[in-house]
Amino acid sequence: MSSEHEGTVVDRRMALAREWDELVEQVRGLTGFEDFLRPPNLESLLPAAEKGPVVIVNVSRWRCDALVVRREGVTSIPLEQLTLDEATDRANRYLTLLQQQEAADIAYVDASATLAREPGRASTRDQFRAAEAVYTAQDNVDAMLSELQEWLWDVVADPVLTALRLTATPAGPTSTWPRIWWCPTGPLTLLPLHTAGYHTEPATRPRRTVLDRVVSSYTPTLRALLQARMSDPAGDDQAAPAEGADRFLLVEVDAPGQVPLQRTAEHAVLAEKVPATRMTALAGDQATVAAIRSGLPAHRWVHFSCHGDQNLADPSQGGLLLHDATLTISDVSTERFHGDFVGLSACKTAVGGVELLDEAITLAAALHYTGYRHVVAALWSVQDAASAEVFADLYREIITDGAVVPDLAPTALHDAVRRLRDRHPNWPHVWTPFTHTGP
Repeated sequence: MSSEHEGTVVDRRMALAREWDELVEQVRGLTGFEDFLRPPNLESLLPAAEKGPVVIVNVSRWRCDALVVRREGVTSIPLEQLTLDEATDRANRYLTLLQQQEAADIAYVDASATLAREPGRASTRDQFRAAEAVYTAQDNVDAMLSELQEWLWDVVADPVLTALRLTATPAGPTSTWPRIWWCPTGPLTLLPLHTAGYHTEPATRPRRTVLDRVVSSYTPTLRALLQARMSDPAGDDQAAPAEGADRFLLVEVDAPGQVPLQRTAEHAVLAEKVPATRMTALAGDQATVAAIRSGLPAHRWVHFSCHGDQNLADPSQGGLLLHDATLTISDVSTERFHGDFVGLSACKTAVGGVELLDEAITLAAALHYTGYRHVVAALWSVQDAASAEVFADLYREIITDGAVVPDLAPTALHDAVRRLRDRHPNWPHVWTPFTHTGP
């Protein structure tokens, strides 16, 4: 390359750099974009913690800390027993055993379908063996989850709650309990911090569990939580939902080839609590991607009862399995909604990918980012009967006079999960997956 050509390239790059700087300054001159491409000012984010501490759990190969954000500032709690290597190993084992359980469930469904089509000794034997494999896989998951929850308590939850002086079960109704928001990073984004603890210990002693100390929520970032706190669906025209949006969108669908879900409990509660004049129901072949995408902006409250899936290698392609296709995270992320509440009675709606762990690429986070203030979702494949029970209990508490009161959702979900835990402390796969994201 000649020196003259090199000089031309350098001049062009310098001109483009100047043009970039000028464009950035123009954007920063617009109202609301003053911090465009700048790291957020800490003082501007502190109001996110006005209702309780936000705990950012930092995991790195050098050291691990919990950064506790409160209205008055940030403090650091060293997590001396937590290491990146062990967190990664635990997350890998967690994903492996959950995938094995899901494979066993699918194999049992296939074996049952074969038996129905071709009755006989061989198909009966295959179904029996598939059932045994399901029980074995569930036992393995429960053993893993119990051990994982105890480890999460020892290395994260106990140091944090002790530093916050949350060392006993609070007196009074759960609505008066302390709140805490978890913002995990790295491999911890995959794990159930909200159920960390020793759940099989006698209840006569101070319970060493998060569930018995605080009401937990998650937030993908401080800014997302702050925006959810500041949003006012009844405010200015820019923030207001479409006219007549004080309605409930109910989506109930079993995608072709999927096992029919048990949704009687949640359906009955919604039918009782939400008047027909406020309900839009999309079921069966009506529950298409196009119908859902056009219906979401016109409804403040939404409930999905369907199958979900996640692609751990390409999480943006995970989503809800509807009648004609999958409503993906990518689909949702291109929209902007102004709703109050989404209930996702579907599997894997709060689990992201394994490559960009810190990016919070989940359906729950996508709906939250795009404008739904409160999202209740599941970390992995859940028992549909347990999901129906949890959501039925949730809606009994948060629907009043035909309208959803979304700010009641964190406590109502906490109570529903805690009741299920108390009945089945040795079956954490039943009650652990349910999470709340939002203010």
